Amino acid sequence: MAFTVPSPRAPLGDPAAPRADSGGPALARWYEDELGWATAAGPPVQLVTGRRFDVLELPATAGRGVLRRIGRETGPVALMGRRMRLLVAAGSAEELPGLLEWLEWGGISLDLATLGAEGRMTAPVPPGWRPTGRSGPGGAGAAVWLRAPEPGREVESSLPALRPSSRGRAVPPCLTRLVAVAAAECHRARLLSAARAHRPEPVAGTAAQQRPTDQRFASS
Repeated sequence: MAFTVPSPRAPLGDPAAPRADSGGPALARWYEDELGWATAAGPPVQLVTGRRFDVLELPATAGRGVLRRIGRETGPVALMGRRMRLLVAAGSAEELPGLLEWLEWGGISLDLATLGAEGRMTAPVPPGWRPTGRSGPGGAGAAVWLRAPEPGREVESSLPALRPSSRGRAVPPCLTRLVAVAAAECHRARLLSAARAHRPEPVAGTAAQQRPTDQRFASS
């Protein structure tokens, strides 16, 4: 079944909705109280990685390819500018180099990165929150959720993992499959970008200069 890549979860315009001050305590408190995630003071507010989750980061163009192929097999997904961030199980950042080697992508430049222990990820605007201005959350290039975590639900059980956790009954998505698809999409995006960069520009006037020559040969 084809998966449609979702649009960013933009803040709603409900005047009663909380304001998403990029560096304010309300935003940090939402993540700490609703999800139990550690934060670091801003601005902007940062989510601390490596404790409840790690992050797989890649170009947005490649990330959209990943979502089209295995969108149902990912956890929460965030977008910030031209980078997409897929939340994965804590400890996954340490597994990435070995996984890439095992998948025969070792030594190939992929623009695929991770955020692991004590890393920092800009906190996206929670769904339903309002931006606080053009440069605040919700503006161009701001961090937003494509697929937001659900408060009151154990997010960790939905994160792609290398080894299934003993917690909970649900089997988490497979980290190996996610990394394999992400590496392929990153490689594809780099090849397409290189092809566009080396595509020769058409020489202006070439066709017009050629027509009189053809006509002279035709009339002789």
